[in-house]
Amino acid sequence: MQALHTAATGMAAQELSVQVISNNIANLQTTGYKKQTAQFQDLIYQHIARVGAQASQQGTILPIGIDIGGGVKTVGTPRSMTQGTLSQTGNDLDLSITGEGFFKILMPDGTFQYTRDGTFQQDNTGRIVNAQGNPVQPTITIPQNATGLAVNAQGQVSVQLPGSSTTTSTIIGTISLTRFVNKAGLLPVGNNDFTDTPSSGTPQDGAAALEGYGNINQGSLENANVDVVSEMSNLIAAQRAYEMNAKVITAADQMMQSTTALFR
Repeated sequence: MQALHTAATGMAAQELSVQVISNNIANLQTTGYKKQTAQFQDLIYQHIARVGAQASQQGTILPIGIDIGGGVKTVGTPRSMTQGTLSQTGNDLDLSITGEGFFKILMPDGTFQYTRDGTFQQDNTGRIVNAQGNPVQPTITIPQNATGLAVNAQGQVSVQLPGSSTTTSTIIGTISLTRFVNKAGLLPVGNNDFTDTPSSGTPQDGAAALEGYGNINQGSLENANVDVVSEMSNLIAAQRAYEMNAKVITAADQMMQSTTALFR
């Protein structure tokens, strides 16, 4: 019976939906996390009576048809790149982005990855690095004994150097941002990082606060853009849909058993 297969595809689809929702909820406190949603499409149809076909020798046309659907398939799990709320931390190297752009990170193999997680630190040489010790681009090294670290909206990093006037700050570098034509086309690789793909388009580096690029905020981090209420509502809907598909399988199985009994 076709209903068994159709309902099975529905159960598989809702199982995947629950997996996506659970990952969103698990990353509720992950800095810079962008939520995902599961998207589905219906499968190919069996056209028992095709709409628009000729219904008689007199040339009448069927105004409606008989189409039996084959179930559902997963199209993708697109990621929402909407802005998350900012949480003030007061740490000098905690940076967040308001608007467009990603921080650019240099990996050990010479490639680049991109992130909205601005939880940065200094390594043993004074470089500004992420939690894995990979330097933020362009590489900026904070001199020893420097004080008064400040990062403005344009990404300019300034410090007060020993022996200089207390009112004078020295700019030691500028943190740039990277944009993409299609942010949803970025590939997540873990550690709050993304890599570019042919779907995302070529990375476009630029200075923060310029046209098309967001501002950098010192002493704050971007929270995950996960809405708990929406996720719980989606979870309940997915659970109900899963249960209904399971009942369809039970009903179809009982109908098959009843039909078999009739012909014994």
